Amino acid sequence: MEKAINLVLIILLLQCTAVVELQGQSTNFRDEALDIETRAKALLSELTLKEKISLLGYNNPPVERLQIPAYNWWNEALHGVARAGEATVFPQAIALAATFDTTLVYRIADAISTEARSKYNINRSKGFQNQYLGITFWTPNINIFRDPRWGRGQETYGEDPFLTASMGKAFVKGLQGSEPERRLKTAAGAKHFAVHSGPEADRHHFNAVVDEKDLRETYLPAFKALVENGVTTIMCAYNRVNGEPCCTGKTLLQDILRDEWGFKGQVVTDCWALDDIWLRHKTIPTRVEVAAAAVKAGVNLDCANILQEDVQDAIEKRLLTLEQVDSALLPTLQTQLKLGFYDDPSHSPYRHYGIDSVNNSYHISLAKEAAEKSMVLLKNDGILPLKKDTISSIMVVGENAASISALTGNYHGLSGNMVTFVEGLVKAGGPGMSVQYDYGCSFADTSHFGGIWAAGFTDVTIAVIGLSPLLEGEHGDAFLSNWGGDKKDLRMPRSHEIYLKKLRESHNHPVIAVVTGGSALDISAIEPYADAIIYAWYPGEQGGTALADLIFGEVSPSGRLPITFYKDIKDLPPYHDYNMTNRTYRYFQGDVLYPFGYGLSYTSFHYEWLSKPSTKVSEDDIISVNIAVTNTGTMDADEVIQVYIVYPDIERMPLRELKGFSRIHIKAGQTQNTDIQIPVKNLKKWDSKNNRWKLYKGKYKIQVSQNALVPKLEYSFKVN
Repeated sequence: MEKAINLVLIILLLQCTAVVELQGQSTNFRDEALDIETRAKALLSELTLKEKISLLGYNNPPVERLQIPAYNWWNEALHGVARAGEATVFPQAIALAATFDTTLVYRIADAISTEARSKYNINRSKGFQNQYLGITFWTPNINIFRDPRWGRGQETYGEDPFLTASMGKAFVKGLQGSEPERRLKTAAGAKHFAVHSGPEADRHHFNAVVDEKDLRETYLPAFKALVENGVTTIMCAYNRVNGEPCCTGKTLLQDILRDEWGFKGQVVTDCWALDDIWLRHKTIPTRVEVAAAAVKAGVNLDCANILQEDVQDAIEKRLLTLEQVDSALLPTLQTQLKLGFYDDPSHSPYRHYGIDSVNNSYHISLAKEAAEKSMVLLKNDGILPLKKDTISSIMVVGENAASISALTGNYHGLSGNMVTFVEGLVKAGGPGMSVQYDYGCSFADTSHFGGIWAAGFTDVTIAVIGLSPLLEGEHGDAFLSNWGGDKKDLRMPRSHEIYLKKLRESHNHPVIAVVTGGSALDISAIEPYADAIIYAWYPGEQGGTALADLIFGEVSPSGRLPITFYKDIKDLPPYHDYNMTNRTYRYFQGDVLYPFGYGLSYTSFHYEWLSKPSTKVSEDDIISVNIAVTNTGTMDADEVIQVYIVYPDIERMPLRELKGFSRIHIKAGQTQNTDIQIPVKNLKKWDSKNNRWKLYKGKYKIQVSQNALVPKLEYSFKVN
């Protein structure tokens, strides 16, 4: 019986590896005149079954007989090429979201992909095939930052589906280039699909329970938007959703991603996620059965080794067919071809990128611009901006003031141009200004403090406090977190709160608090002791330069919060609860410390309608929000116009929802016009009764705002 089965397998294998003929012409996977699909099928036909299976894992061995080199698919580029030596370190993803600037995010991603191609060219010329040297990236992270306790929320674009989708689309376009269907600059991967935002410590066995309405309206829109805009790869998550493991579940990978959305690209597992299914979720009993289930569900690449090691057994046990293996491998081969792996290197439009394309002056200036635009001014009693001609001495204190980690956040690269906060302030002050630095206090010690006495002899103290990626981040990396990388509450380190209070009590000179972090914090704990508060995030390699520019008034603060800052964690539902009730600005019913979209400026702005939208609209219409914004202050500055929709009073409608935004630069005393277009079809909500999208009739309201809670203009309209 066994010999008969083997004979059938051999015959099928010979059939599958037969050379493809196209209109009488022999096809060659290296023939650049052919289309991608034809070339991929040609390559598939030349591979043996053993070779095919070897290419189902992230660490591909070479296929020497076809002169195919080894390739490691695992690479990261969350805010710069990560873990691969010198690269420009841009602000962390949550900080990029705070810019509300999709054009800037596109430019940053374009710079990242240029650096990736440069490093790839350099290392390929040396014959290096190491991890993190490739041009396939498992980024961006477009999960919704639903709860401020999640340590990896810093990797996201915040709590709002529309902002997340907008930033994600811009980032993917910058990474992949302008021709993703036929030529990729680099390959982007959206993660983690889906309903994945903590708890970190439980992620390998956690079951996220969510109803269809929250799934469709909150957790999936950004993924759908990126699929519609050509993202190459989708990474499935560690957890289960409603009982189904994300990397073998039919609902997410087949019913929604493939069948409903028509995704034709590559699905990759999160790393060792398939092991979780049989070891921790225990929904499938053995590795071999997991391998078969993953391939059948639509997984194309395993970030581990189960597929490479167990697919052969699955075939022999008749759990998989050869056709299913071919179907699983094909998108991976297509991605390789789009990246030019099998083209003549001299034909690549990216062949000239080299050392001078990495961390060059343009990329450094881009990092500085992003850091400046991301920092959020939360409080200002009039002390900022500082005037250099009236300030002779500054005391800079705090553990994070000289910290590289406080610049980088997680998933980061490194460069030789890292400017810490204290370095940026010293440079900006120049030789004529006395700038001192003291460590101040540690994260944990609440009884020993430095720099307080000396601060009393300076004109102003700048205290850099808050979090670091050692306190919040991915499980295992944030090793100073006692909750698996997550936070227990909204408090910053208690030692920092005590330290700032002691600074305030020691003298009456101005104190400026600069807070680092990637999540919402209880700023009220330090607010009484600071004359000004700047939320700096993890601002990247030029964070120190950017901070100095803001403090000394070279630019006006223009960052806006992409997350809600709550007053107390007790106001929120339990962390494990994925129901959106009373979560994020869209549904939260209580008072907040700072609303979504909040941020102060050194100037003021006046809004007025240029033309008001129609009072009645239907599904095919487009709402035009046409307004004039005047800078009524004395400083040139950027303003971020935010347009929210307030829905009819129907059960489970959001309180309000961002549906458009625009960042514009306006000189002092001048006016800029902006027109924000909102398709009415984008106001559809999920009809749970009929299991479909529906445009609800009724009275709606447009709010043109500076943040989610303070509208500057309002206008009502009806949907017929």
